[in-house]
Amino acid sequence: MLKGLALTPPIIGRISIGKVVEKAGKRLPEKDDGFTLTSQVQSRDGGWVNHPLDEALRKVAGNGTGAGTKLRHIPIRLLFDDPDLNLRASYHLFDRQTGRPMCVGNGETCRRSLAAGVQTLPCPSPEACELAKGGYCKPYGRLNVRVVVDQQKKHNHSQDQDKNQDQDQDQDQDPAQAEDELGSFIFRTTGFNSIRTLSARLRYFQAISGGMLSTLPLELRLRGKSTTKSHRAAIYYVDLTIRTGMTLADALTYAKTERELRQNAGFDQVALDAAARLGFAAGAFEESEEEGAAVVEEFYPDEFGSPEAGSAEEGADKESARLSPNGLKPGLADKLNRKMALMTGLGKPVAVEQLSGSSQPSRPPRPSQPTGPGQHGSH
Repeated sequence: MLKGLALTPPIIGRISIGKVVEKAGKRLPEKDDGFTLTSQVQSRDGGWVNHPLDEALRKVAGNGTGAGTKLRHIPIRLLFDDPDLNLRASYHLFDRQTGRPMCVGNGETCRRSLAAGVQTLPCPSPEACELAKGGYCKPYGRLNVRVVVDQQKKHNHSQDQDKNQDQDQDQDQDPAQAEDELGSFIFRTTGFNSIRTLSARLRYFQAISGGMLSTLPLELRLRGKSTTKSHRAAIYYVDLTIRTGMTLADALTYAKTERELRQNAGFDQVALDAAARLGFAAGAFEESEEEGAAVVEEFYPDEFGSPEAGSAEEGADKESARLSPNGLKPGLADKLNRKMALMTGLGKPVAVEQLSGSSQPSRPPRPSQPTGPGQHGSH
């Protein structure tokens, strides 16, 4: 086996709440208020081709009519019982030209790519790190899930159909996912709200289920909220909840039954978690240079002060970064400070008074000029 290569869960598609579009000759992220499931194939214009499950889920959400239906919840199952294997969140700094990860840390220690190789160093978090000046290092999370489609709802059975047939259909899921039970969709985000909410939910569900995260019937849900820094505009983040139509007790009963069925079939979840843990630790960085380039394009746009984002939540994050500490629109001094920091990392505060013409010191009065012959001074 190749050394230094991280072994990550096999990915068959992506889940996003935004997309990259071309505006004025530049490719910029654009926010959205709904989920989109895409394949790993890009079209000629650079956009991601939708996965077949995207249409299937929209038909379920729209009662058979998927056109124009917003996808705001996705039924899922997790691959692992360990929350940190399902969701990996860390501070990331990418090379903007190549997409290669340069530094990855957790607030205590980091792995940094240097001329002498990858080294383990202290991680003071982006606010106190010299390398992170300019805002290029920020939280980055990756969540791997299995997407499940309820075929009974998808086909919208009529009420007069045989009850036994309905029960059989209720156990089905879309063949595109059923044929690969270890394949997963990946949701990437640099939004603090999504990372914090998903981390908390995973730990809560692990605690109340006795560690049976992989068999709980869950769903990703898009939630919205407004803040002062987003100018009261809605921002969206991803939450993790029990499947729609089920109570917590129902979900725990389902998870216990599913766990027993798996054990009777010889499925070893403990061994799967251990293998995944070793696979993640095998490499210095989880993202390859190729994957990093796509991440940089979607979440780290080069446009200075751009209000756009790879997700609706990211739009609010970037907008708040453009505000002054008191939540107001930045003045010229704030813009110059931020631009200087982005360009050199050595930006120094500039007093507003220095930029205001009315505050400039007045010049001393000119001395009176001596009058020449034939000239008279004023009296």
